[in-house]
Amino acid sequence: MKKIAIIGGGIIGITLANYLNLEQFQVTLYDEGVGQATSASAGIISPWTSKRRNQKWYQLAKDGAAFFPKLVRDFHLSTDIYAQTGALILRKEGEFDSLLTLANERKKEAPELGTIQLLTKEKTHQVMPLLKPQVSLFLQGGARLNGQAYLEKMTTLAKDKGVSFIPERAKLQKEQEHWLVKTTSTAHVFDLIVITAGPSIKNLLSPLGYFVDVRPQKGQLIEFQTNYLQSTTWPVVMLDGEADLIPYQNGKILLGATHENEALWDLTPTKEAFTNLWQISQKFLASSEILKGAPYQYRVGTRAYTSDFAPFFGKIPNDPSLFVASGLGSSGLTIGPLIGYILAQELNNNRQIETKQYQKELETYIKKQP
Repeated sequence: MKKIAIIGGGIIGITLANYLNLEQFQVTLYDEGVGQATSASAGIISPWTSKRRNQKWYQLAKDGAAFFPKLVRDFHLSTDIYAQTGALILRKEGEFDSLLTLANERKKEAPELGTIQLLTKEKTHQVMPLLKPQVSLFLQGGARLNGQAYLEKMTTLAKDKGVSFIPERAKLQKEQEHWLVKTTSTAHVFDLIVITAGPSIKNLLSPLGYFVDVRPQKGQLIEFQTNYLQSTTWPVVMLDGEADLIPYQNGKILLGATHENEALWDLTPTKEAFTNLWQISQKFLASSEILKGAPYQYRVGTRAYTSDFAPFFGKIPNDPSLFVASGLGSSGLTIGPLIGYILAQELNNNRQIETKQYQKELETYIKKQP
């Protein structure tokens, strides 16, 4: 039985741990639990109307969204973790024709998108009472994922299966044909390493002579606790601007998230983030009193971005015992589970899966220094 270490317990790492064949592998997962993007996130699964030009990213995001029904079946995810509620997209009225055309075109290869409807102002307010009457585009296949709840569920499942967890920062050393992973209190030898540690991958691989094109980005969400108990059935809302409105069970409403490039690793909640998100929301809410006075808390995490905003994952070409995945950015909840599953299939079956349709060559993002 081979020993494998997963460094990083976010959405990729924890999904991978649950899909690995534990009759083949003895699995240890390292995660210090600080600044993790997944635990701070709650997101919308609805990539079909994205106008990003990167078609490889879109293929990954499309297939990532289509992967969720399997994920739900495999791990019995409850609706407080993942729910297909539908998604409302808010834009200026003159932009809906092109958006509707794009959605209908993409549905041809993504039937999971479901029914597409252009809603009247009154209908928008009816299906999502927090919003003022305004035209919207409704996508039936849109869904929400609670990153924190997903991690809790999948961590429990992994522990029950026999995966070992070490909640400490890990450091890597290559020892001939094996790997040595050290923490402040442990040292273990492994046959295989998978690094799924977001932007920390750069610091992990730098001592081994690798340059990794990745940078940290701070993201803040505001979680309100309201009295809108009917929120369970409300659709998620993609606002016109850098913010989303995500209703959850029992009156919990999330607003976010920010994209802060200069803050890097700083996880301090800021009043500026609250003010910015609040001001964006006020353009769309039916009343300024809707969230006013509701108890709230911050969720703060650090995402990983590459120079071209695209993810990367797979086996390092010159070292078949080292696997990596990073650069998910703000689409981590959509694409992370599928990436974890693909890596698990490669490891379980000892064969490389073709991923050219999803990403550039790995050397684009990771280079061995001379």
